[in-house]
Amino acid sequence: MNPDEILFETEDAMQHSVDYLLGEMSAVRTGKASPALVENISIKVESYGSNMPLKNIALISTPEPRLIVVQPHDPSVMADVERGLKESKLGITPNVQGKLIRLPIPELSEERRVEYVKLVKDMAEQGRVRIRAARKDGNDKLKTAFKDKSITEDAFHDHESTVQDLTNKYVKSIDEHLDHKEKEIMTV
Repeated sequence: MNPDEILFETEDAMQHSVDYLLGEMSAVRTGKASPALVENISIKVESYGSNMPLKNIALISTPEPRLIVVQPHDPSVMADVERGLKESKLGITPNVQGKLIRLPIPELSEERRVEYVKLVKDMAEQGRVRIRAARKDGNDKLKTAFKDKSITEDAFHDHESTVQDLTNKYVKSIDEHLDHKEKEIMTV
């Protein structure tokens, strides 16, 4: 395999790890209403016979800073959406009003904020682990290419150094996103 392809695949895997982490972090409540809090909740829709993410079956908006409004595209799935929101781990009771479901976002207690900070720190560590796994995979491919004499020893060490630089770059990115999310959670 070409060393440039190996570097490209390694960087792509690291970028996917950061993107995944950002998606996970966006679902953590910060005391502000955000569609990201509910859009990926899996809703069991009886009439469709399958589970679907909420964003595929409803319009989600935040008309006020502490309110999420969910409006199913098909009114016949209203009961399924309400049940799915109640069963989710959000801890928010849905309020059905006609064709809308209102989700009032309560203020977070200090204790709850600290729990959420611990949660995002764990998520960040899992992201770092995925990046280090991508680094190991990239380095293993480079070693294989070196053993197969596809690349020289100097090129091997240069590319290995580049993989480490990519690792440092993406770990730093995770740390920056973690700091931002921590501040967001702890801001009252």
